[in-house]
Amino acid sequence: MKVQVPLDNGYINSKYAKGAKQTINGKPSMSFPIMISGVPDNAKTLAFCVIDWDSIPVCGLPWIHWVGANIDPMTTLIPGNASQNESVKMTHGKNTLAGAAFGPLDPKISQHYTGPVPPDKPHDYTLYMFALDKKLPLKDGFWLNQMFHAMKGHILAKAKFVVPAKN
Repeated sequence: MKVQVPLDNGYINSKYAKGAKQTINGKPSMSFPIMISGVPDNAKTLAFCVIDWDSIPVCGLPWIHWVGANIDPMTTLIPGNASQNESVKMTHGKNTLAGAAFGPLDPKISQHYTGPVPPDKPHDYTLYMFALDKKLPLKDGFWLNQMFHAMKGHILAKAKFVVPAKN
């Protein structure tokens, strides 16, 4: 299985990151497109997450930017802005903004894509995609750890793609 995100000169396009015109509460909200290929024929669903591991020295934790599950395994493209416009049906997981430190937020912010805004230097955002042998028993608003627990023993294939973003 393979996943890919279009890059401009080696970085994510600014319309999906810092400098984005489409924002919610000042955070980029237009998700980047994801191209998917080589999904196993016996896959029943896809799940993914986008994590910024470079945020650990800045805020003390890996920043979760986007989580989705229960995507049709025939999907070959999750188009730009799919997080907000629902062009691809998925179960939306919570991002880091849903954490207790940020208080209660509108699900359009805390359960959808929140784009890269690296504060200190360019960061690498890692996209992980999983092909699964069953639909996951998750509802909108699930936490990333719940997805990982539900996927145990059901991963047929996985792929990752590093999405660099400028500060």
